[in-house]
Amino acid sequence: MRLSTLCLLLKDDKILLAMKKRGFGAGKWNGVGGKVKGDESVIQASTRELNEEIGVIGSENDFKKMGVLRFYFNGKPDWNQEMHIFTLQSWKGEPGESEEMLPQWYRYAEIPFEKMWIDDPYWLPAVLKGKAVEGEFYFNGDGSKIEKFGLKEV
Repeated sequence: MRLSTLCLLLKDDKILLAMKKRGFGAGKWNGVGGKVKGDESVIQASTRELNEEIGVIGSENDFKKMGVLRFYFNGKPDWNQEMHIFTLQSWKGEPGESEEMLPQWYRYAEIPFEKMWIDDPYWLPAVLKGKAVEGEFYFNGDGSKIEKFGLKEV
């Protein structure tokens, strides 16, 4: 199972989401993150991905662990992943567009769930309320439907 990260930048009552412009998840709004490489820790991967994808620098001490989700795709085991979720409320630099991501701030009440992964409405509201989550989501082969899931606050 691929190890991945997701970092959510938070400011006041806003969340920074980014439109994925290419690759896995293209066309969807999401937090910033990606695959853990080599012997990186999940926080080191989050730090690297933030810088590569939106040009900001996060200090490892400022990342707050908010949970772990495991995703399974029917018939596509290479898509399966264990995603470690972090929030970040302090960073250096101004989020900017890259070849891979187009960032945009959203008020919590205006999050475009209809343009995100279909699992996001189940767990993201809890994380935005400061609750850590743990869960598993089982998708059909292209990720357009959830076949079953289990989620809990931890």
